[in-house]
Amino acid sequence: MNNGQTWDNAQQHLLRGEQVVAQRVKSAWVGFTDFALRENVLEVAVGLMIASAFTTIVNSFVSDLLLPPLSLLPFMSHRNLPQKFVVLQRGENGTHYNTLQQAQDDGAVTMNYGMFLDHLINFLGLGIVLYSVAQFYSFVSKDSIIKHTVRCYACRKEISAKAKRCAFCTSWQDQREEGETSAL
Repeated sequence: MNNGQTWDNAQQHLLRGEQVVAQRVKSAWVGFTDFALRENVLEVAVGLMIASAFTTIVNSFVSDLLLPPLSLLPFMSHRNLPQKFVVLQRGENGTHYNTLQQAQDDGAVTMNYGMFLDHLINFLGLGIVLYSVAQFYSFVSKDSIIKHTVRCYACRKEISAKAKRCAFCTSWQDQREEGETSAL
């Protein structure tokens, strides 16, 4: 073989490789767009963005509006709730700590019950807001987001409260099989 044929073979292999790579990239792109541009994926993405905004609003409501008046209660000793802590073991210096940051800087072991209560109140606030949004949606659209379920009397699996038959064991939920007798 001469150098001309070798060069032609190399070019053909490169051209085929380029076509295979282009075909795989195109196939991957089509698959990705089929996945990403489905209606339910876009709905989930929008829902996550709205949930993130709700979370920010509820966190601000709890931290900026609700907790400051709570910190004025007599048993709160006039500090913000997230700054409440109990020293379980003193640090290297073993002094009295006025703030959580001082205790952490000294290496003290602390139980940060104020931070826990802050997160708990945020969680409850977010849950109440989201439940209210779901109730408002069901009021406006006459379609409930909250799907009520019951246990099938025969197989004990969770099924829709509106179901007439169980999707798992196919028993009638009005228990009509119990009243029937066998022909044998």
